[in-house]
Parts: sequence; C-alpha cells; structure tokens
Amino acid sequence: MKILMVCLGNICRSPLAEGIMRTKVETIGLPWLVDSAGTGSWHVGELPDPRSIQIARENGINITDQRARQLQKSDLDLFDLILAMDSSNYNDILRLSNNPDHEAKVKMIMNFVQPGYNQNVPDPYWDDNGFEKVFQMLDAACDKIIEEMSH
Repeated sequence: MKILMVCLGNICRSPLAEGIMRTKVETIGLPWLVDSAGTGSWHVGELPDPRSIQIARENGINITDQRARQLQKSDLDLFDLILAMDSSNYNDILRLSNNPDHEAKVKMIMNFVQPGYNQNVPDPYWDDNGFEKVFQMLDAACDKIIEEMSH
C-alpha cells in the first residue's frame, strides 16, 4: 500500500499526517510506503513548519527528515491512496488528471472518520493554537485508515 498525504504547502498538515501514519505502520509492521506533497510550490525543499515539528515531537514523532515537495501528475500513478486535507486540495488534485482510475484513489482524509461528511482539516498556518487539533484529527484518521485498509 502506497499512501500520499496532500495539503497546500506540504509544511503543516500533510507532513504531520505522513509522520503519524508512518510511525503507526512501522510500529505494527505494515510494509506501507507513506509520503506527502503539497499542491502548491511555495515551500519546496523546506522543512515542515516548526509548529508541526513541535507537536509531532510532543507526541513522540520526528518529522525533521521530511522536505516539502509539490504534487506531480506521476504521483497519481504511483500511489494507491491519495488523501486530501481539505476540499480545495481535493479539487486541485483531481484537476491534475482526467483519468477515472486516478480519481478513484483520491479521498478526503477525514471521510475515514466520518464517511461522506467531507470535513476539512483546518490549515493551522495562521493559527498557532490549531496544531494540536490538527494532530488529533489526523491521528484519529490514520487509525481508521489502518483499520479499513489493512484487512
């Protein structure tokens, strides 16, 4: 299973989602590949946001090996599951391709917790206090994804 976490800049939400998921699958021994990307190019090559690094560290996860990268059309072929953090990211991902096979791989990450609700993971970039909530949301989503996809 190859999973790609996608947000806007690949410095706040998707690095956290990648770190959480990677830690969980390594702990239980699932041979999954987990990566992340952003729909935009502003932060390519940068470390995750210091606030994402901090909240991850507080939860025993190190994400300082990650560097921001922009989503590529080839990612739609490579990954089995492409998880958007919000509806804007979701639509941006779908715009990269008009292939129904690609579209079937793209999901809103929080729909694993509340199916069909299309809940957005709020972008905490402008809200220092938003990182804890985002971590908790993504942690719950990753548990559900593992539960659903590992059987």
